[in-house]
Amino acid sequence: MTRASILPDEEVFADFRRQCLSTENWLSKYNKNDMQVWIEIPPPNTAPKVHKIRCKMTIKDVSAATMYDVIHDGEYRKTWDPNMLESFDIARLSDNADVGYYSWNCPKPLKNRDVVTLRSWQVKDDEYIIINFSVKHPKHPTHSNLVRAVSILTGYYIKNTGPNSCTFIYLSQADPKGSLPKWVVNKASQVLAPRVLKSVHKAGQKYPEWKRQNRPNQKPWLHPEQSTLPKMNPAELSIQRADSLENVDEAFKMDAQENEDSS
Repeated sequence: MTRASILPDEEVFADFRRQCLSTENWLSKYNKNDMQVWIEIPPPNTAPKVHKIRCKMTIKDVSAATMYDVIHDGEYRKTWDPNMLESFDIARLSDNADVGYYSWNCPKPLKNRDVVTLRSWQVKDDEYIIINFSVKHPKHPTHSNLVRAVSILTGYYIKNTGPNSCTFIYLSQADPKGSLPKWVVNKASQVLAPRVLKSVHKAGQKYPEWKRQNRPNQKPWLHPEQSTLPKMNPAELSIQRADSLENVDEAFKMDAQENEDSS
């Protein structure tokens, strides 16, 4: 097995699709307004871990192709993602894979987070898949003022249901690291996921108009020859494991905040 095999193959995409559409071992946590949220039921006798969460949105006014563009378009994201601190693509790994950086605001007293991820995508007929997972990049180490989070596997499955409608599924298993108890992370993700998806849907509604005025023909995720990113050998990357990152102790901050709040 060569190091270059860090790039997802056909089997990885097929497995992700299967997880998105599976009905077994998922527990419903939310179901209203064309939005559903589930968490995966872990196998018995396994150690508690960060939940795998799946959210499904039935979209009746935006096409699958448009939603796919929205997820890819980093320039557009700056206009609609209020939590983003910084985001940029680092390098191109192949025609359908790149590596990028993203950091985001966390509510006080927590430290803000960042990730370096390998992202890969596939379009087949009326189905669009984007997946990412955390990697170590030699030139993008951890920052002292940010907690490096880990995407174990995160992605989107988007399927056409009509000329202007689609099913949009977001599936993620991610560890925000730091010293947050796992139950806090799991609870927060269930509450936040529907909010995030609503803003993604809204972004989809506004994208065609925005794109018309912002380099309408520039879509390197559909036309690899348009990419201006430097090429990088995937063998220079390695998978970022959650247990190899130290847990930054944020508990004292939470205690101090609670004391302030109660005084």
